[in-house]
Amino acid sequence: MTRLVTVAHGTRTATGNQVAVQITAAAGRRLGIEATASYVELCEPLFADVVADGFPGRTVAVPLLLSTGVHVRRDLPAAVAAGGAADRVALGRPFGPDPLLTAALAERLRESGADAGQPVVMVAAGSTDPAAMTDLEGAVAMLAQAWGGPVRLATLAGLGSRPVDVVEPGDAVSPYLLATGHFDRRLREESRAAGATVIADVIGPHPSVVDLVVERAGALGVG
Repeated sequence: MTRLVTVAHGTRTATGNQVAVQITAAAGRRLGIEATASYVELCEPLFADVVADGFPGRTVAVPLLLSTGVHVRRDLPAAVAAGGAADRVALGRPFGPDPLLTAALAERLRESGADAGQPVVMVAAGSTDPAAMTDLEGAVAMLAQAWGGPVRLATLAGLGSRPVDVVEPGDAVSPYLLATGHFDRRLREESRAAGATVIADVIGPHPSVVDLVVERAGALGVG
């Protein structure tokens, strides 16, 4: 018996937390197994509680965290160890960068009215972990190739430059965020103030995201 557990960051914005629920339910249906969305913090169920719940079978845990950082490096493995389930939990790698996420970002830009090849600023939540910046730069390179135009990076916290320093009048903004919440609201406010003409929607429960969860679960031995 195997179940899928996804783990998103979590937000105090209820609609934002529903994104993980929708993605997870769709992936679970595709895989034909029990599926539960969990969170690092700010929303229940917490990942630490789910992996400690005594599930008798194997848990395949797919992070919905878009880059490497303290949660991926430390918090998720620590939760698995503390729950006494290390021998029953297969923990996947960060969600990005990945071509399937790139496909979702490009489609969100098109949906927002951005013109093909229009200069884009990809705005991420950010991290103090240098490895996260490497992941984000990889995501920027993938989007630039798919979009056929220049893409620059801004972050809202941690390392990197802020949107006010990167976004220029006429740019389109691509949120490298899975769901709405505090960072999405900040991104929109700061990007508009800097002169962005188009701000795409967050990645959300895009079909390519569901495809990626299914792919990651398969890499961990499901199916």
